[in-house]
Amino acid sequence: MGDDGFIRVTGARVHNLRNVDVAVPRGRLVAFTGVSGSGKSSLAFGTIFAEAQHRYLESVAPYARRLVQQLPVPEVEDVTGLPPAVALGQRRSVPSGRSTVGTLSRVSNSLRMLMSRAGTYPEGAEPLYSDAFSPNTIVGACPQCEGRGVVHEITEESLVPDPSLSIAEGAIASWPRAWQGKNLRDILRTLGHDLDAPWRELPAQDREWILFTEDEPVVTVHPVREAGRIQRPYQGKYTSASRLVLRAYASSASEKTRERAEGFMTTLTCPLCEGRLLAPEALAVTFAGRDIVELSSMPVTELGALLGGYRDDPGAVGPLARDVAERVDVLDELGLGYLSLHRAAPTLSSGELQRIRLATQLRAGLFGVVYVLDEPSAGLHPTDSAALSGILRRLRDAGNTVCLVEHDLDVVRDADWVVDVGPGAGSRGGEILYSGPVEGLRAVADSVTRRYLFHKVVPEHRRHEPTGLLRLRGVDRNNLRDLDVDVPLTAFTAITGVSGSGKSSLLESIGEASPGRVVRVDQQPIGRTPRSNLATYTGLFDTVRKLFAATDAARERGYGPSRFSFNVAGGRCETCEGDGHVSVELLFLPSTYTPCPSCHGARYNPETLEVTYRDHTIADVLDLTVEDAAPFFADVSSVLRALETLQDVGLGYLRLGQPATELSGGEAQRIKLATELQRRRLDDTLYLLDEPSTGLHPHDTDLLMNRLHDLVDGGATVVVVEHDLRVVAGADHVIDLGPGGGSAGGRVVAAGPPTAIAAAPDSRTGAHLKALL
Repeated sequence: MGDDGFIRVTGARVHNLRNVDVAVPRGRLVAFTGVSGSGKSSLAFGTIFAEAQHRYLESVAPYARRLVQQLPVPEVEDVTGLPPAVALGQRRSVPSGRSTVGTLSRVSNSLRMLMSRAGTYPEGAEPLYSDAFSPNTIVGACPQCEGRGVVHEITEESLVPDPSLSIAEGAIASWPRAWQGKNLRDILRTLGHDLDAPWRELPAQDREWILFTEDEPVVTVHPVREAGRIQRPYQGKYTSASRLVLRAYASSASEKTRERAEGFMTTLTCPLCEGRLLAPEALAVTFAGRDIVELSSMPVTELGALLGGYRDDPGAVGPLARDVAERVDVLDELGLGYLSLHRAAPTLSSGELQRIRLATQLRAGLFGVVYVLDEPSAGLHPTDSAALSGILRRLRDAGNTVCLVEHDLDVVRDADWVVDVGPGAGSRGGEILYSGPVEGLRAVADSVTRRYLFHKVVPEHRRHEPTGLLRLRGVDRNNLRDLDVDVPLTAFTAITGVSGSGKSSLLESIGEASPGRVVRVDQQPIGRTPRSNLATYTGLFDTVRKLFAATDAARERGYGPSRFSFNVAGGRCETCEGDGHVSVELLFLPSTYTPCPSCHGARYNPETLEVTYRDHTIADVLDLTVEDAAPFFADVSSVLRALETLQDVGLGYLRLGQPATELSGGEAQRIKLATELQRRRLDDTLYLLDEPSTGLHPHDTDLLMNRLHDLVDGGATVVVVEHDLRVVAGADHVIDLGPGGGSAGGRVVAAGPPTAIAAAPDSRTGAHLKALL
């Protein structure tokens, strides 16, 4: 078949996709829609992007492939008409602590070039290369703190927090545990030191030597004999406590070990750079009267305005200032103008990170590629959604295909083409209901999306009568300045405002001011390793393991509940230690993972898998979706209650053993909420949620809101930070912050019922809310 301008997918079977065929036009803006878990991401990311990546990597040298986080080769018969692809997902991993808005967006590169070529130098100073303005280079970093902004000091107090203890009792808290600590004690005893006297009673010179000596003497140690064990003499080398801490901090590959070492140091602001990370030579160079740290600390909006004034200057200044200004203008356009280039990447939300990467791609000037985006509207106020659509159209108009998995229906309406997947989630999804121009979806009766896309669907508003007020006075936090706010109790309150207006800061302050029980349901992961999953987090796996242990086969073999845990030795596969995959260590390259050759991903050893409960092994049960597990455990009330609660918050499509590392922030938040909903409700409980509709189709948002309103009906107080206007329209009370982000925000623009916000002349939220009320 000749190339007809379409990407054609034939026989896709990734996750829940049911052998689907679909065609999407190249050079167009294509939205993938459907309820949460319907198979949208499996088609866009798991099939189209994964196949494009796989084909590209086939042409790359094997050693280079190891440097790329590879997706599994998709289960698909054929994909034709597929150009190279770039994925902009909502990354689960957190960027490094040295990454900033400036480094991620590459604006810092341009700003450093501006300082190098067009900065004002002190008289007689030599021009510096652009690398000299980066704290991440040897030449640029402050020589005292190495670009960290802080210095670590090791003192006697930090190493020995309780001087009333003796060395034998563990006075030197920083010492390694187990045999290494015993080794050090045996060496000191051999050297003649008193291990039984309180630390404070030892001579000062002995204490100094034990903690700080640079010497590393080697002595013959005769270990103290332990019962039943004969220990031969050995040559032991002593290393001081401070040197051990420094060595662990500087060279350990384990983050946990580094954190432990840091706990035995005193952290101070660097006296040379005063926390500004750079060498004095770089800090002496200015542009427009400001050094690079001051420029990087300005909100992006202000930085763009400042440099915009130099766009037409002669010589090198004009082009360099124009380049920086144009880069920050795109960030501003995407609603990120309140951020500074200096802002640390780990403090950004996944939506902010994705939009920064989107801005970077717009400047990259690629042509003829497929961009695959995961909810680029996440965390965006409706005011900024129109700008987002404009950016996406510019990527398209530059000759690219833009595919986005999206729930914001304003963004979907702006697409050229829509692929609706469904009709339901998990096993009830996986079909292509429609693929064509947006207007054509109106005629597809099975589409849940259709109802929300073409009709004004506002959830039924349940009125709650407040029983009192939580009064906050003089709140000062981040950009909130001397703020007075009243939050009605036993009511549903929504905090609104543009990105960076102070919503999350206010939510934290409300939690701290509450005298009762506070439940914070955030989007942090439910665990940082694949060992944590939905079943273990909610507690239902404890009951499941007891059910397996109660079977005749388990009793005959003497298997208890722990036999069916993949976290302890006994029942788990020992090749992978219950992980289901093994790490392949490669010299000078990142580790890569491959399915365990022994259990092939099942996590358990063959003997454990011989025990079945209702014809299912423990591995089979972990592979069930929540939706399929509900009828399976219909007569086990404690498990069924957990499963039904998970379904109530729209998570029926997740597998019980789905690793925490595969869950989005929104999914993690809803698992936490479901876990809370299972517990006994308390009248005075305050529930705090940060953008609970993130990652949810409007249909699933309605389900979730019903559960939250049920909490209020039961006497709880619910406060949410939210951009979804349908959620806001159903609130009892709205606190609208703004009017802008960063320094332009942080005050209450309007407060009251949704109708009062809609009528407020200065409220950007109200302007959009009017259309729903």
